[in-house]
Amino acid sequence: MSTLFNLVIVVQVLSAIAIIGLVLLQHGKGADMGAAFGSGASGSLFGATGSSNFMSKSTGIAAAIFFSATLALSYISTQRGDTVSGGVMDKAAPAAPAPAPVTGTAAIPTAPAAAPAAAPAAPAATGPAASIPK
Repeated sequence: MSTLFNLVIVVQVLSAIAIIGLVLLQHGKGADMGAAFGSGASGSLFGATGSSNFMSKSTGIAAAIFFSATLALSYISTQRGDTVSGGVMDKAAPAAPAPAPVTGTAAIPTAPAAAPAAAPAAPAATGPAASIPK
């Protein structure tokens, strides 16, 4: 099963590279940059308009192969029984249980709360910053 999975991944990557290359080689309706690659010549291998039809059909075939490889990968990955499925959060350690809620008055502390400590006095400002009005 692992060999089939790797083979489908290779087919998918190759079809993706083919799609990228074919799309970059095609020229738009108003652009004549495709002539730089020889597709504008009427005496080319595919004829005057055959190049665009060939490129369009090749792109469609590569796209169909890419989509079918993607579907095959999703099917193979769901049928594998040796791996644990789940997200990243499913593998996280479980949280500690929350403390029990306090009920009744016996749990309320009767000791007075400590008075807050006095803040330390700010040092006197000296130098150029002391002359700036605040």
